[in-house]
Formats: sequence, structure tokens, C-alpha cells
Amino acid sequence: MPGLLDRPLKSTAVAAIAAVVLSAASATLPSPCAAGAAAAEALVTSQLAEKVSFIDLETLQVTGEVSVPGKPAGIALSPDRARAYVTAPEAKELVVIDVSARKVVRRVHVGNGPLGIAVHPLDGRIFVADWYDHRIAVIDAGTLAITSYVTVGESPSGVAVTPDGRFILSADRDSNRVSVIDAATLVVVKTVPVGKRPFGITIDASGLRAYTANVKSNDVSIIDLAAATTVATVPVGKRPYAVALSGGRAFVTDQYSQTVSVIDLETTSVIKTLKVGAYPEGIAADRSGRFVYVACWEDNTLERIDVRSLEVTARISVPDGPRAFGDFLR
Repeated sequence: MPGLLDRPLKSTAVAAIAAVVLSAASATLPSPCAAGAAAAEALVTSQLAEKVSFIDLETLQVTGEVSVPGKPAGIALSPDRARAYVTAPEAKELVVIDVSARKVVRRVHVGNGPLGIAVHPLDGRIFVADWYDHRIAVIDAGTLAITSYVTVGESPSGVAVTPDGRFILSADRDSNRVSVIDAATLVVVKTVPVGKRPFGITIDASGLRAYTANVKSNDVSIIDLAAATTVATVPVGKRPYAVALSGGRAFVTDQYSQTVSVIDLETTSVIKTLKVGAYPEGIAADRSGRFVYVACWEDNTLERIDVRSLEVTARISVPDGPRAFGDFLR
């Protein structure tokens, strides 16, 4: 069942979480803020509170909230950052939020278990992983109609798109692999074995390597995309969930260890383990190279890591059950 290997039930909200809700997650992508600019705002999905919160990253304050019934989990932003796309697994919907107006403008039924989500950087197509139907739904950004499905491995979770828009990657959790999809033909052209139960998947800015957080084998797989092979496996903390990249390092949320493991990408070794709030999940780096932000599901915080000092420098209280799992910085 989705989620049972990925984090425990929250003690105060067992009755509030249905089986589908426990599964929700999405790929962590590099946040496409303006080149070199620090992110100004974070959009955090709070699954148990059924809200998306807007956090000003300069003042470190919640500045607004949008109600999203259906236990929101995954999130991705449109290329122009004007829209947020959120998966609501309990409602089986894709929820579209106008970021400036801070309101829901559309809700679209998407399969039986919408989970991970990513957006094509050029044409804006939306890709949603359907955990139960083992496929990726392809959605037109203009009409919000589902135009195609791509069958992948079992229980796809994280989704990511290469920066040049050529390939879509699906972390197929229960197949222990990554499916590589040609974005033009929507055909799976390669599959890459990785660690056990890959969940979050991230692609570097060059489009040359991808990284999966493997919740069962407690490690990160590093994939050479051209060769379609895993070139390194790095042990990290318990139940790693997602990966963010910044400053030649990978930052990995270790749910059960309540830590973020920092991997030096040159040596492919862990150089530091940072203590963060309970059950860290979603994580993203801003393009300035200054900060990484991590959502801690049990402690209801969004925490800021300084990339240079490798210290947690701020904690922001957010509504119950933050996941922020995907592309949530703008």
C-alpha cells in the first residue's frame, strides 16, 4: 500500500488519512527561479490541513493560504511561475492554483492515484504519476485535458523532466527502477535499475545525471542518463525520500532519521548529517545557491539550510502535515 514504507501515520491524525492519501508524493526538481536569484516565495502543500500555504522567504512568514480539499501532496509550477499544479490523491484530482490571485481556478480528475507531478520546461505540459494505474498522465497546459497516458513500472511516484525537455523520468517505486520516456513520442525508451523503492527523483541542471531517494534500501542512486545506468549508490539515513542539488552537493531528506544527509557529488560520500524536524520530506534548492528548504511533516515546519555553512538557519511554522514534495519555490 502506498506510503506505509515511506512514513508512519501521524498520531493525531490517523482517522484523517485514507490509504490513497498516504501515497501522495512527487518529484523534487531544481526550482527554476531566475538564474542566480534567491527564491522569494515557497508554496507548501499541507496534506492534513488540506491547504497550500504561501511563505515569504525574506520575512519567513506565512502570507496566505488556499484551501485544497482532497489531501494535497505533490506540487509543480508552470514555466512562468504563474500557476501551481497540485495533486490531491484522496480527491483523485489535479488542482490548479492561480498564484497571484491565490485561488483555485480548476480541478481536474486524474486517474485513481495521482501522486508525483512535473511540468515540461518549454511547452508547459503537465505529467502526473498515477500510483494505482501504473502510468503517467500527460495533460495539456491550455485545455487541462488528458491527451495521453504512458505505461511505466509499478507504482510510479516521483516524476522529473530534463532541463532541455527531451526526457521524462518516472521513479517506479515497486519495480525498483526508473523509466526514461521520450517527451516527443511519449514512449519509454530505457529503464534503469536503481535501489529498492525509489520515491523522489531529481535531475541536475546539466541534464546529465539523475538522483533517486530509495526508501527501502536507505540509499541514493546516481544515474548517468546518457549511459542509462546507475554509476554510484550512496548510503544515507533511514527512509530517504527526496533529493535537492546545490553547490556540488546533494541534500537528502531522511524521514526516519529526522536528518538531511549532505553528499559531496565529486566523492559521492556523505560529508555531513544535519538534524532537522521530524519526518522531513519535500526538499528544494533555490537557484542562488544560498539555501535549501525542507518540509518536516511531523513537526509542521519549513526549515532553511544554509548551503555554505551547512546549518539550519530558520524554522517556519506551517499548517498540519507539510509535504511540499516537488517544485515549490518561486
